[in-house]
Amino acid sequence: MAAHRLRQSVGRLFAMGPELGSGRRAFSAFQAFTEVLRLPSKQLTKLVFPLEELHEHFVPGSRPDLHLNIFHPSLEDIARAESFFTASARNRIEYLTSAVRLDHAPDLHRPEVCFIGRSNVGKSSLIKALFSLAPEVEVRVSKKPGHTKKLNFYKVGKYFTLVDMPGYGYRAPEDFVDMVETYLKERKNLMRTFLLVDSVVGIQKADNIAIEMCEEFALPYVMVLTKIDKPSKGHLLKQVLQIQKFVDTKTQGCFPQLFPEEASSALTPSSH
Repeated sequence: MAAHRLRQSVGRLFAMGPELGSGRRAFSAFQAFTEVLRLPSKQLTKLVFPLEELHEHFVPGSRPDLHLNIFHPSLEDIARAESFFTASARNRIEYLTSAVRLDHAPDLHRPEVCFIGRSNVGKSSLIKALFSLAPEVEVRVSKKPGHTKKLNFYKVGKYFTLVDMPGYGYRAPEDFVDMVETYLKERKNLMRTFLLVDSVVGIQKADNIAIEMCEEFALPYVMVLTKIDKPSKGHLLKQVLQIQKFVDTKTQGCFPQLFPEEASSALTPSSH
């Protein structure tokens, strides 16, 4: 069903071309996405709506207390999101600065979104993927946990600022709590927090601390499930259902739908 709805919108995507972004590079990004739309329905659903494919393996009514909330962005939503991350002369995407404390952070008036997660959860890889249409923006990715030690600020056109937070848990900065808690509590233009959870191991004790901070400070946040291509479908379904139940019963400010991300997916914003 989701794949069918996407294909119905192809014409509207090209009609939106001038509105979404100018330049050969932006249009080529939209053309690349239409290539994805030509995939067989099952393959398309797996790539664009991986949780919907997973939902097919869940027997309705087998556990009344467990269910999945599936997020269904329209093709226009996906294309518009991709245009935000497509660098052009009119849409500058760039690294701004880094800070070790909030009082060192730049005084910016644009809305901010931040990405936070346990060390080695795949945060830097996801941010690098989001900036794949702006290759001049360098996001360092390391195989060693705890690589990010500062708050890193990136300008995303005229739309917002993206903040890459240090990872918590193993090899976290010594002043992690003061640095991150102060930012989450006092940053006035922080509009949304993306909290990354490893789908292989689920919500860990360190994740609970980050969740508690988001809840205590009444922050709107989204739970992003990383590495969904790593575990078996059975194990992934179990983890996803448990995390969904946690979101439904233990949180107030978390977005009801889970956002999946594949470790090996093509590095484009529409893949995430």
